[in-house]
Amino acid sequence: MTPEKPAILATFLEIATEIALTAGAEILSYGGKFTIDTKSRSDDLVTAADKGSEKVILEMLTRYFPDHGILAEESGKLGNQESRYTWAIDPLDGTTNFAHNFPFYAVSIGLMIDGLPQVGVVYNPASGQLFRAAKGLGATCDRLPIQVSQTAELKKSLLVSGFAYDRRETPDNNYAEFCHLTHLTQGVRRTGSASLDLAFVAAGSFDGYWERGLSPWDIVAGIVILEEAGGVVSAYDRTPLVLSSGRILATNGAIHDSLSSALLTTPYLST
Repeated sequence: MTPEKPAILATFLEIATEIALTAGAEILSYGGKFTIDTKSRSDDLVTAADKGSEKVILEMLTRYFPDHGILAEESGKLGNQESRYTWAIDPLDGTTNFAHNFPFYAVSIGLMIDGLPQVGVVYNPASGQLFRAAKGLGATCDRLPIQVSQTAELKKSLLVSGFAYDRRETPDNNYAEFCHLTHLTQGVRRTGSASLDLAFVAAGSFDGYWERGLSPWDIVAGIVILEEAGGVVSAYDRTPLVLSSGRILATNGAIHDSLSSALLTTPYLST
């Protein structure tokens, strides 16, 4: 694999930013007036804003990069799946929040090159916060540099996590870890947007994040932002992350080993 030149990555980043801002404007254009449907489960929501945002993103990506591959939440695999370049997009990460008018949701656009996250943009149109990064070029929030926290002890950390849509049907549901780590830290939050969770670890607001039941479009962009801010990403057991596994451990680096150990030794939560 040949590393991409910084100038090319910077161009990809600027285009991804333009697309994310345009998609964010599309989401806000619904002004609280939209239909809410469900997917395979009653709590897995999709709105007209999800579909409208994805339409905007796909049209712009196809126009700029007709030979690239795309992996989109609502549309699946599109474009040239043999390309070195694959865009992983979540047009509205945090749909349940959006549907309830809770202003914590985002457009997430990430680029994988040869299967590795290299460019990421996470934009919350409700707050206007724009997180961006490209490999080797650093990470920013609203164009200002960001870096992870310096918290070095798990007991002094603030964590964030989430729950998969199938949490009611599967015992592999993260409840035990959430309770266990609530006792071991200064707190655990659940926000409902994986891409923003990663971005806020990158910005130092959270010290660590873990979750299961994820798809690449949930995390590719956030991974780039976090790593460029000095963070560390892995599987729960600290082995290299496999995007298709659905599980991620992401921290400021200083608590990575201790958070991994705590996850792997979580007592079973009886029902």
